[in-house]
Amino acid sequence: MPRMLDVSDEVRAEIGAEEAERLLGGDNAPGLYDCTSCRTPGHTEKERTSTVLFVGDETAVLAFAHAACIPSQVVPVSEEQLQGAVRSITGGGEPVDVPLQAELGVTSGLVLVGGEVHPALVVEPLGPIARPGTSGPVDVFLDLLTEQGFAPVADVAQPPPALPGWSVLVAMGKLHAVLQPPVGAAAPQAWWQAHQAMQVADEWRAAVNKTRQVLVFAAPVGTIGAQPREDMLREALDRAAAAGRLVGAAMPLAGT
Repeated sequence: MPRMLDVSDEVRAEIGAEEAERLLGGDNAPGLYDCTSCRTPGHTEKERTSTVLFVGDETAVLAFAHAACIPSQVVPVSEEQLQGAVRSITGGGEPVDVPLQAELGVTSGLVLVGGEVHPALVVEPLGPIARPGTSGPVDVFLDLLTEQGFAPVADVAQPPPALPGWSVLVAMGKLHAVLQPPVGAAAPQAWWQAHQAMQVADEWRAAVNKTRQVLVFAAPVGTIGAQPREDMLREALDRAAAAGRLVGAAMPLAGT
């Protein structure tokens, strides 16, 4: 039976057109699967499903996810991570964390830090974040970010430290992505990428062109919320910091 699969152009380029057509026709795709993002069951015949290809140095593994969780994509990982993931799937080892691009909400704004106005991005997931291979209500978003080098923010008035290898991509005056260091590849990878380039305010553009640096703050789902004004955004950041629910990093500007 045909499957409700999304196969992105980049996944199709990796697996080949014939394999992609076999998947879409139901030959090589499972009916039931565990979503590689949220780890809950999915069904390729009943709901839109993303094909996610994990690519290591020598190995590639095709996985499946709810299309509502993550889009179809190629995810570069280290060979060690990929082999560990294969062992965990086949019951031969402990689950290994594989980095995924979760659905994140990103807001741009200006914040007063150290007596100066700085361009900032505030990142908040659209749902709780669990480690791949685990289940349960525990949200580990802040833990994952601190493991990657983000620092706890106790006072928004003090700038967070720089995070080596990370950057914010702005091109033609629009926000495109937050880039992280390469994993098994030669170029930086998108940790977050806008579905469409995000328009930012003229004041934000002017500030980032001056500082050539962006302060990136992150908090768990439900901590900041959609704030209509920058003063209300700052108040929400201050509350999150006071509650120990805010991390941050300073990242250089990539692009123009």
